[in-house]
Amino acid sequence: MDGHANSRGESRAWPAGPVLCRGCVEPLIFLANFALVLQGPVTTQYLWHRFSADLGYNGTRDRGSCTNHSVDPTAQKVETLTSHWTLYMNMGGFLVGLFSSTLLGAWSDCVGRRPLLVLASLGLLLQTVLSIFVVQLQLHVGYFVLGRILCALLGDFSGLLAAGFASVADVSSSRTRTIRMALLEACIGVAGMLASLIGGNWLQEQGYANPFWLALAVLIAMTLYAAFCFGETVKEATPARLFTLRHHRSIVQLYVTQAPEKSRKHLALYSLAIFVVITVHLGAQDILTLYELSTPLCWDSRLIGYGSAAQHLPYLTSLLGLRLLQYCLADTWVAEIGLAFNIMGMVVFAFATITPLMFTGYGLLFLSLVVTPVIRAKLSRLVRESEQGALFSAVACVNGLAMLTASGIFNSLYPATLNFMKGFPFLLGAGLLFIPAVLIGILERANHCPEFQQFSQSP
Repeated sequence: MDGHANSRGESRAWPAGPVLCRGCVEPLIFLANFALVLQGPVTTQYLWHRFSADLGYNGTRDRGSCTNHSVDPTAQKVETLTSHWTLYMNMGGFLVGLFSSTLLGAWSDCVGRRPLLVLASLGLLLQTVLSIFVVQLQLHVGYFVLGRILCALLGDFSGLLAAGFASVADVSSSRTRTIRMALLEACIGVAGMLASLIGGNWLQEQGYANPFWLALAVLIAMTLYAAFCFGETVKEATPARLFTLRHHRSIVQLYVTQAPEKSRKHLALYSLAIFVVITVHLGAQDILTLYELSTPLCWDSRLIGYGSAAQHLPYLTSLLGLRLLQYCLADTWVAEIGLAFNIMGMVVFAFATITPLMFTGYGLLFLSLVVTPVIRAKLSRLVRESEQGALFSAVACVNGLAMLTASGIFNSLYPATLNFMKGFPFLLGAGLLFIPAVLIGILERANHCPEFQQFSQSP
């Protein structure tokens, strides 16, 4: 898996190379998410049109047909196939990533963050190459699943995030950690907005292939940055075997080690909270493009691009909101406010039948993403400096499990509820968000205990 591993599976020290900035992982996350968001809606629309062509269906592309709210069996079949193949891609990525991202994240505590960043970048690059082959050569859509699996084998975007957030934890203090992690998430959002605006208009004008070629160029630049320009943040990187159960054991020990017991309980409950939040976010993302493509909204590629940009805008507005609200509120209360707006946005989506109402729902999500950086910062304060990689690989595992759960629930529930309430999955998501709201409130009451404070000090 690693070109710097010897025959016994031990890795040599990663070459130092030129350094632009120690711990400057933001450009990597920006470029990676730009490439992923550029491909995401395009892939969904490609699947939609591919299945529509196979079944001889073009009803929703006729704007006049959108006034007809009767159920079209062929349209339902297209939606179901698109939803199910999205599920297959996510499931394939999770099942492989569950092993690889946890292994690589804990491994990075020893050898440094750069090897994982390079491997994950190469995986994203390989996935894009396969996607180009599918679009250009009209290969079977199952190759999308193969690309997803190969990407997950090398760490996937979750592995990239694990190394990125661990790098931020390596170089930030306890006081600045929340805003640094929010800044990293803001890079995700800004990249997503730019990619959405470019991808939607480009797809409308020139078809499916060109966005994938741009993503390929971006990922090549990202891989070169990771390999030669990223400044390592692990102070004493040491050689370590890659294929060993010790890395997985270090993750398990985060949750089962008895001392200090109180912090481990908080670790488990905060992990549950972030699992539910990510499940709802990813589940909604999985079906939003499909929801907008079909009747009664019947959006074209340009509108879907604007919608995807609006979907990523909260990454930026949440950063600004977090920074302002921190002056007068504790992080916990900021997270609770963000969850409240998230719930309202989901409810609006559930009943949106016209374009203005859909964008109203997007507008209500402007503080929805303050929750995850707050929880990640709280988690990072519960473990030692030497456990940051293991922690964020565990969070990556939680992210992967949330992705699988989201796909299983939302992509299965969406076609099953088309006949009686198309927006029902969004209502379910709104209800699920009450779980982290309650958990965060309960944990806040106990966060001044001495046991909890033990690992909350600055590195």
